[in-house]
Amino acid sequence: MAKYILKRLLQSLLTVLLVVTLVFLLMRLMPTDYFFTEDELMKLTEEQKHDRLLASGLLDHPLKQLADYFKGIFTEGDLGVSRRIQANQPVTKVIGSKFSISMELGLKALGISLVIGVIFGVLQARYKDGILDAVGTAYTVFVNAVPSLVTYSLILAFGSRVLGLPSMFTMRKPGPSSILPMVCLSIGSIAGYMLWTRRYMVDELNKDYIRLAKLKGLSTRSVMYRHVLKNAFVPLAQYLPYSILLTVGGSLLVERFFSVPGMGPLLTDAIARYDLNVVQGVVLLYATLGILGVFLGDLLMSLIDPRIRLTNKGATR
Repeated sequence: MAKYILKRLLQSLLTVLLVVTLVFLLMRLMPTDYFFTEDELMKLTEEQKHDRLLASGLLDHPLKQLADYFKGIFTEGDLGVSRRIQANQPVTKVIGSKFSISMELGLKALGISLVIGVIFGVLQARYKDGILDAVGTAYTVFVNAVPSLVTYSLILAFGSRVLGLPSMFTMRKPGPSSILPMVCLSIGSIAGYMLWTRRYMVDELNKDYIRLAKLKGLSTRSVMYRHVLKNAFVPLAQYLPYSILLTVGGSLLVERFFSVPGMGPLLTDAIARYDLNVVQGVVLLYATLGILGVFLGDLLMSLIDPRIRLTNKGATR
């Protein structure tokens, strides 16, 4: 296990470095004119533009820029300074101010999704082909078939006009104004957890050990919750850490729709405004969270189900 963890950590670090390196070098292929605002392009002379590019290091060789960037990360934890998103502010501060907002909304939405999705998925499996199963299936089909913007518009109209909830997010009233964004963030995940919980539980119900348990006289409730649900939750557990960590990334569509100042729109805004350091910082964060989530998912599966081994006779799975 220790060898597997060490090997996966090294692989994860290498993958993150490769992703950040690729994005860093691709961003350097863009014309340097994007570094300046429209006013600066009109007012500055060629010599002044050259001096600013030289001072920012953009005229250095791309590999030297990359080496300086990684040196700042590993020695000082420095991701550079934002030029456009929040002028002259450290990238860590820019990301941190939005990080907490997206994380709070995302974790609450994930909690709602897990509770409702898993419970209804269990009920669908237990009462397969019944009314609850039909209702759950109809909900899943509706969520996947209807465009997200249409669904969000319906939720916004109902929540604001019928329930009187705030239609836009505001930091002055984060509680009430976060309800509709959380609902929109959770509806898709609820459908996903319902679908996969039902699927895995139905698969388990058709296995021989379940038939044997029923023949031994175990009640349906005991079979469902002591055996079926436990084994059906194993594949879901693999994606749970990944889902939790990626809540930090926010949702581009939901956060723009409700004007939430979170992580969701940050990357696209930074690319559009040519804020190189912010782009690199966000990519580094996303890559780290995604790869770490997959790694933790594998470990969680092995902890929940002792039959799963990450290594076999000294070899990695």
